[in-house]
Amino acid sequence: MRWRDERQSTNIEDRRGMSGGKIAIGGLGGIVVLVIALLFGADPRQLLEQLPQQGTGPETSRAVNPQDEELKQFVAVVLAQTEDAWGDIFRQMGKSYRKPTLVLFTDQVDSGCGVAGAAVGPFYCPRDEKLYIDLAFFHELRTRFRAPGDFAVAYVVAHEVGHHVQNLLGTMDRVDSARRRMSEEQANRVSVRLELQADFLAGIWAHYAQNRGIVEPGDVEEALGAASAVGDDRLQREGQGYVVPDSFTHGTSEQRARWFRKGLETGDVRAGDTFNASEP
Repeated sequence: MRWRDERQSTNIEDRRGMSGGKIAIGGLGGIVVLVIALLFGADPRQLLEQLPQQGTGPETSRAVNPQDEELKQFVAVVLAQTEDAWGDIFRQMGKSYRKPTLVLFTDQVDSGCGVAGAAVGPFYCPRDEKLYIDLAFFHELRTRFRAPGDFAVAYVVAHEVGHHVQNLLGTMDRVDSARRRMSEEQANRVSVRLELQADFLAGIWAHYAQNRGIVEPGDVEEALGAASAVGDDRLQREGQGYVVPDSFTHGTSEQRARWFRKGLETGDVRAGDTFNASEP
């Protein structure tokens, strides 16, 4: 991605090097923790409130990896690009786009949705309209999940911004309300469609970036590789050796890549109604 000399968003809150309190993750059970922790975009109103917390001591200083500074700059450029893209799209819809804040943290963070550890992965909190990312996740994305490349990083940021768009449009509230009246299995199916729509919206941003001429050869493949790397089926197969489709909350590798590509190819928000699609 051609990103150098591009505008960097100022809506960055850098809390790296600070850690407030401790968090204990227990009682959620084996593969549930694995899947939710390693997937991004988990609904923090459900996930974080289930995590038992242990006190909140004073914040302590931690060293910040200087190698992450360039990654921070790249993420700030991607966030700026999403601001421009969604600002234009919302104006075309006769709406006003509120820019989210991206919080960078180390190890754990206190969000509007509760205290979260880095194991949760990147997430969006609708209560404070902020994205939360520990940059260490991107190193894990490249090494553990074998999804390298700067556009893989961009996909993650754009996916979380996609949740912000869903929040502004009222989609997250409607889905959350509906899930409370459903069985766990039914709620999981709705969660999958919410996440796939966020993948689609990430593709919408990629369409915008492509039209601006900042997408380079191989970038799209990097994003598709990242989407596939965090499919429920792949994570469960690698984590426990078999898959349980009824427990999926984000979609399969094929579904996530397909909806991202659809957003990229159409550039049309109206084409992303994952909730009424015959097949997710």
